[in-house]
Amino acid sequence: MTAPVSDSGHLPPVLLSVNVGMPKNVPWQGKTVYTGVWKHPVHGPVMARRLNLDGDGQGDLQGHGGEQRAVLVYQIDSYRYWQQYFRRDDFDYGQFGENLTVDGLPDDEVCIGDRYRIGQAEFEVTQPRVTCYRVGLRMGEPELPALLVGHHRPGFYMRVIREGTIQAGDQIIKTRTGPGALTVTDADALLYLPGRDPAKLRLATQIPALSPGWQQSFRDLLQAADAAAGAPEHAEPAWTGFRALKVAEVVPESTTVSSVYLAAADGTRLPATQAGQYLTLRIPGAGTPAPVRSYSLSSAPDADCYRISVKRESHGIVSGYLTTTLRPGMILDAAAPRGEFVLDAGTGPVLLVSAGIGLTPVLSMLHELAARRSDREVWWIHGARRPQEHPLAAEAHSLLASLPRAHEHIFYSAATPEERRAKDAAPGRLTRDRLRALSIPATATAYVCGPLAFMADMTDALTTAGIDLPRIHTEVFGALPLINPGLTRQPERAPHQPPGPPGTGPQVAFARSGITTRFTAGGHSLLELAEACDIPTRWSCRTGVCHTCITPLLSGQVTYSPDPLEPPADGQVLTCCAQPATDIVVDM
Repeated sequence: MTAPVSDSGHLPPVLLSVNVGMPKNVPWQGKTVYTGVWKHPVHGPVMARRLNLDGDGQGDLQGHGGEQRAVLVYQIDSYRYWQQYFRRDDFDYGQFGENLTVDGLPDDEVCIGDRYRIGQAEFEVTQPRVTCYRVGLRMGEPELPALLVGHHRPGFYMRVIREGTIQAGDQIIKTRTGPGALTVTDADALLYLPGRDPAKLRLATQIPALSPGWQQSFRDLLQAADAAAGAPEHAEPAWTGFRALKVAEVVPESTTVSSVYLAAADGTRLPATQAGQYLTLRIPGAGTPAPVRSYSLSSAPDADCYRISVKRESHGIVSGYLTTTLRPGMILDAAAPRGEFVLDAGTGPVLLVSAGIGLTPVLSMLHELAARRSDREVWWIHGARRPQEHPLAAEAHSLLASLPRAHEHIFYSAATPEERRAKDAAPGRLTRDRLRALSIPATATAYVCGPLAFMADMTDALTTAGIDLPRIHTEVFGALPLINPGLTRQPERAPHQPPGPPGTGPQVAFARSGITTRFTAGGHSLLELAEACDIPTRWSCRTGVCHTCITPLLSGQVTYSPDPLEPPADGQVLTCCAQPATDIVVDM
């Protein structure tokens, strides 16, 4: 049945259609999406239950479904609006993925916390629609997620207060007005559009009916607004793009690790860093095009030279070049130090936990604590195979000796008893059980760096020890964990050059993944180029709305199509709708 386009004139609001659909696999851009966005009308009564309507389901429960998002509502007035906008007349009920198509209940009048009785059931408004690419997939209009926000017609979710049957034709009776008078339109704009009113953000965090996820997002935005009103939380990068740094010294630290000291090529003093930041290098001598790699700084934040400590991997062309071929006087190009894995200015206990070469950023933090003559309780916890593979051990031990409340715990997994005794090290790997056995303080702030599995184990152990998750910080050397909502799991592949003939556009370097390639003329976005290279990606809306894909832009310029609703800050890029205007380096 095609949705009507003429005014119905119902007063009060009325339920026009109940729409349900179970998730299914849908082909999309060479991938498979498991989605429940295809909804179809049901004739006769339908039971509304706490988590769902009978016969309905969602494919991605991270963004849809659950108690707070049991029922999605969309208005026939918005149907008429989009029919005119897209010049289409083929819309059916359920076209926008909604469960309830209604006449009335406009987004700019319905408020978070409003309650409505429909048939035998009662519902409460919890949040606007989640901006998601799948509604564009369902409609065949990829830009629709951005349009729903930009045109202030998102629709909204409700939870089921009282279970019962509903059916088309039921009147919709308002039973309670939500506190705060925050409309669906206002809430949607607060999350996705610029020019936020801090007073409205604060109001939004105080509305009990608002779903917990949106409440947390608004708390984060409010915290960012408060930080912006005072001192910035993190300084801007010390320079834009790349600058030449001269190799001052290359020092072997262990059988597999060497430190590279870098000074300004023009002889000026380098800007101070923040303890824990990383340096992105372009290394001309290691290949063509010049590889781009990122390394944590292991030096003190105010040192005269920047120091990176590089582990030579068995098949690592770049690490091999840096540790065996690089000589003093050679030139490398460096982007300014960056990163949010930085030491806080607190006074409570601090845990520095690392494995292998993961000690480099936490060693920089240890330097800062020693330079401050900090009286914080400091725990240095590190795992290595044996002393010969434990770089910078003497340096860390000396720094810890200068701190009055320091604890040092070393674990060697492949050392002899004599080697362990010489270094006062414990036998075996640093595991979650061994970490928990140390009786670490539950009030500590933790910084963890090492392989992904190690960081996951340590995070689990730290939370079990009573440390709140927001006070556990981890640093990822390689590509960040992907966020690809709704996609069925694909076989994992190492990043590679994109298939097909080489591109002819600007050069794009993905720093974390070690891939440099050219953009294809007429290509849609950096995100799609990354996907073609099997580089782990993070996205949700794919139209410049949600900022899930935001990524540091280390050098170069981009253009946008479509334009994002809220442009990213300088030095950041929204990969889902960006195209390179010049050669660029992105932190992916």
